[in-house]
Amino acid sequence: MVVEILLILAMSVPAQGTTRFYVDRPFLQDYSEQVPLAPEVAEAKLLKVRMDRNGRILVLSDKRLLQVHGGALRPERQYRALADMRIKDMEIHEGQFVYLTDKYLLSNASAGRLLVEASDGRLRTDPNSLEPQDSDPKRLPCIGVRCRRTIGDVVWFGTPRGAFSQQPDGRIDYYASRRWLIDDSVIDIWPGEDGSVLILSQRGLNIIHFREMTLARKAEHFDRLTRQRHIRFGFNSAFEMSTPGDLSTGTLVDQDNDGLWTAMYLANELFRYAVTKSDEALRNCYESFEAMERLSQITGIEGFPARSFERAGYQVADKSRWHDTPDGRWSWKGTTSSDEIVGHFFAYAIFAEVVSQEAWKQRAVALIDAIMDHIVRNNWYLIDYDGKPTQWGRWHPEYVNQFPRQVGDRRLNSVEIVAFLQTAYHFTSKEVYRQKAFELIDEHGYLDNILIPMKELGRVPGIDLTTEWNHSDDELAFLSYWNLYRYAFTPELREQYRQAIRDHWAIERPEKNPLWDFIYAATGAEDFDLSESIWSLQEFPLDTISWTVRNSHRKDLDFLPANFREQSTSVVLPPDERPMSKFNGNAFRLDGGDGGREEFSGDIYLLPYWLGRYLGIIRP
Repeated sequence: MVVEILLILAMSVPAQGTTRFYVDRPFLQDYSEQVPLAPEVAEAKLLKVRMDRNGRILVLSDKRLLQVHGGALRPERQYRALADMRIKDMEIHEGQFVYLTDKYLLSNASAGRLLVEASDGRLRTDPNSLEPQDSDPKRLPCIGVRCRRTIGDVVWFGTPRGAFSQQPDGRIDYYASRRWLIDDSVIDIWPGEDGSVLILSQRGLNIIHFREMTLARKAEHFDRLTRQRHIRFGFNSAFEMSTPGDLSTGTLVDQDNDGLWTAMYLANELFRYAVTKSDEALRNCYESFEAMERLSQITGIEGFPARSFERAGYQVADKSRWHDTPDGRWSWKGTTSSDEIVGHFFAYAIFAEVVSQEAWKQRAVALIDAIMDHIVRNNWYLIDYDGKPTQWGRWHPEYVNQFPRQVGDRRLNSVEIVAFLQTAYHFTSKEVYRQKAFELIDEHGYLDNILIPMKELGRVPGIDLTTEWNHSDDELAFLSYWNLYRYAFTPELREQYRQAIRDHWAIERPEKNPLWDFIYAATGAEDFDLSESIWSLQEFPLDTISWTVRNSHRKDLDFLPANFREQSTSVVLPPDERPMSKFNGNAFRLDGGDGGREEFSGDIYLLPYWLGRYLGIIRP
C-alpha cells in the first residue's frame, strides 16, 4: 500500500550484465500503531475519534472521553469539569474541540466563551462522514460502509471488515487484520498528524503512519528484527509466541528447514558484505556459516548434514527423527531433504566467492566436496542414520525418470543434481564431478529433463505430487538456477540453462517476486520486471507477524476459475495485504495466517534486496 512509488530508471552497464537499474529514492512506507482500550475502560463502546490542531487525540465513548496515554486509551482527565460531564458528542471547529452534553454545547477554546444551552441535543452532522459515493459499490472491497472521509486527495472508507482507501487513480489499498487494525470493525476515520490516518475500531484506535523511507533504510529495519529475535546458534530460526502477537512471549524453535532458511539469510549477508564490506555483515556470515558447518559435523556421517540441532531435551518438533550425540548433550534431526542440500550449495558457493580469507573459503569448499562425495558414492542418494535413503534426498535416474514429464520432480531433481555437480567441479576441480554430470546429462536425459517446458507440468492421475502446483519447488529451482547458470560447463549449456530459467520465470511472472526476478536478471536478462520487483519490496510490510488475513470476500478483485497453479486473482495483491509467507508459499493465497503466533524473519526482504544491490540492479 505504498502511496507514492518513485521508480527512477536509468541506463548504464553494471558489472553483472543488466543495463536496467533502480536508484533508491525515498517512498512513503505505511505501518500501523495500535492503541487498545486500557483495562479500566475495556467495556466502553467507542463512538468517534477526533484530533485538534495541537495534535491532541480524543475518543468519544459511551462512558466518557478517552485520551491516548501510555500506549492505551485511558480516561481523559486534563479538564476536571469535562471529566464530570456526560459528553454525548464532539466535533472539531476551527481546529478546536467542541463538546455536546445533555445540557450544553461548549468548548475550552477562546477562553471558554462558548457555552450555550443545547437546542436539539446534537451537533451539526459531520459533512464528510457520509458523502455521496462516486465509486461503484460493486468494485469496493466491502459492503456496509459505515463512514467515509476525504483526506487530501484520498478517500477513506470504514466497514465492518476493515478500512480501505481509494487513490485518485482508482487504486484500492485495503487495511484489515491485526497487521493494521486491533479489530476490523471500523467505526470512524479522521486525519492525524504528519499525514497519518486515525482509524477507530471497536476495541481501540489505529494510527496508520506514512513515513518517507528508502529500500536501504527498510533493510536496516529487517536486519535489526532478524538479529534481535531470529538467531539461534547462528541459525535463522522460527520465532513462535505463546500469546499471539506478544513478542515478549516468543521462543526460538527448530524447524525442518533450518539449514535452508539459514542458507538464505547467510546469502543475503554475503551479498551485503560484498557490496558494503561491513565488518558486522562479515561477522554475521561467519556465525551463520559455522551453524551450517556444524550441521555436517554433528551427524558423524561424512557429507550428511542434519536438518537442525538443539540441546538435548529441548527439541520442539517430532522427536522420532532426532538422534543424540555421543556425549548426550545435543540432538540432531535427520531425514534431511533436497531442500537442505539446495540451501547448502547455494550459500557455500556464494561464501567461497565472496569471502576473501582463504582459510574460511576452503572450509566452504570442503563442505561442498563432502556433501557431493556423499551423494556420488551413495549412488545419488542421501543416506541417513539408519543406512537408508531419506524420502526427499534422491537423484538416482531410476527415481527421477520414473516420473512422467508432467511431474515437476523430474525437472527439478535434474536441475538440482546437475547444479550440485557443476558447483563441486568449479570449486574442487575434481574430474569425477564433471564426468558424473555428463553421465547424467548424456546417458540419462537430465538435460532434456531440465528443458521440459513448465507449461507441460500438470496433474497426473494416481500421483499425489501433482494435485497442485508446488511453490516450494519453485524456491528450490530458482536457488539452484543460481549455480546451474553460473557454473555451467560450456557456453552452449549455459545458453540452454538460460532458456530453461526464462521459461520458468515467465510462468512465475504474475507473482512479481523480486527474488525470482533478480535471479533471472543474473543471466543477463533485460526484461526481468524491475518495476514490479521494486513495487514488491516497497509494499512489503514492516510487520512480519503471521496474522490471520482474509481477502476472499473482497468485491474489488477479479477472481479466476480454479486452476492448477492456484492463481486466485488476475493480479497479485500487494505483500502487505496478503498472508505472510516465505518464498515457498503461494503469493496468490487470499486467506491464511495462524492468528499471530509466529514472526517471520527479515530474510524474506533482505535476500532479494541485497541480491539486487550485488547485481547492481538497486543502487544507492
